[in-house]
Amino acid sequence: MLARYTRPEMGRLWSEEARLARWLEIELVLTDVLAERGEIPSGAARKLRAEARVDVARMRAIEDEVKHDVVAFVSAVAETVGDEGRYLHLGLTSSDVVDTAFALQLRDAANLLLAGVDRLRQAVRRQAVQHRDTVMIGRTHGIHAEPITFGLKCASWWAELGRDRQRLASARDGIAYGKLSGAVGTFANHDPAVERAVCMRLGLKAEPIATQVVPRDRHAEVFTSLAVVAGTCERIALEIRHLQRTEVGEAAEPFAPGQKGSSAMPHKRNPVLAENICGLARLVRAHALAALEDMALWHERDISHSAVERVIGPDATIVVDFMLARLADIVEGLEVRPAVMRANLERLGGAIFSEQILLALVRRGVTRDDAYRWVQRHALASGDFQTRLAADPDVGRHLSSQEIADLFDMRHHLRHIETLFARALEDDDGAA
Repeated sequence: MLARYTRPEMGRLWSEEARLARWLEIELVLTDVLAERGEIPSGAARKLRAEARVDVARMRAIEDEVKHDVVAFVSAVAETVGDEGRYLHLGLTSSDVVDTAFALQLRDAANLLLAGVDRLRQAVRRQAVQHRDTVMIGRTHGIHAEPITFGLKCASWWAELGRDRQRLASARDGIAYGKLSGAVGTFANHDPAVERAVCMRLGLKAEPIATQVVPRDRHAEVFTSLAVVAGTCERIALEIRHLQRTEVGEAAEPFAPGQKGSSAMPHKRNPVLAENICGLARLVRAHALAALEDMALWHERDISHSAVERVIGPDATIVVDFMLARLADIVEGLEVRPAVMRANLERLGGAIFSEQILLALVRRGVTRDDAYRWVQRHALASGDFQTRLAADPDVGRHLSSQEIADLFDMRHHLRHIETLFARALEDDDGAA
């Protein structure tokens, strides 16, 4: 299912062929740099660049014997170039290649995810602008509170996605560090200038202080950023699920012609797409925890992080890519029902204006406790709230019927919508 919604670029990025191609490029860039410095024959570097290839089947056969993937990789590539193969992996340790390649993969995955965030943000922005003045009830604890607009709800999503974008872009920049400093990071076999030159050609920066590995706080930042993006997707999807509930019915995710909501009940139109997003967010949060667990390694390095990252690297980025694409589809095709929103807004017979009555009484000198008690006894009763207030002698001593009526003004609650939109949209600093 994920493959149907995940862009092919993301899947290819995590293929074995792509991973090994990055390993090979790191090895070849190193030989280029060493040749330029006169440390290996320039002809050897040219031959390696022209002829070195990865034979995956041969690599696997060697790995079956040596039980070490990088050793098998280097040996298999060396067989394709003859004597010049001895210059491959010169002065490197496995993590020099693996960590630098992983940085390239995570950086490139982040770029794809940023494009996915941009698409979702634009879909959210269009709904916000279209429904800037579509009035609905705001809810707290799932209970009717006071009026808002659906556009304002969407503007909140837009602003949060902007922050997500900033975090993800920062994490992308933070992971774009490679290392070629050797077995314990001391440059026993190469000058630091070699590392800088190789990393620069790969579009990376050199890790200022590595052990045998790039410190895993960089990776933890990436995966926690992905978890936050997934959390935002879940927040939006959960809201859509609630709005689609039969008792609410104010919005609904797309429902294709011929789609069936239930194997048993033909009337069902379930929010399965949004539910799917909420479930996947749990996976991404779990991957973030695994990345945090990877930060503490024995001394200069152990291998406890390695198997974890081979799972969470592709899994987390592919899942988030899927979530962003699916949620963008939902928001773009969202069925918004202003008439139902208006009907729900009026369900409490005007009690949603109770705070305005309370505050007006307080401003007329009534104690807050007394005012609250007078207003509450009518707000929680059945019938028309405004009529009951106007007939209350306690309230009537302080507010006339006309003054009460004037407090039932929707425009009072929405008078700052333009300011809020300016804050969220026009003043946005999470631009694509």
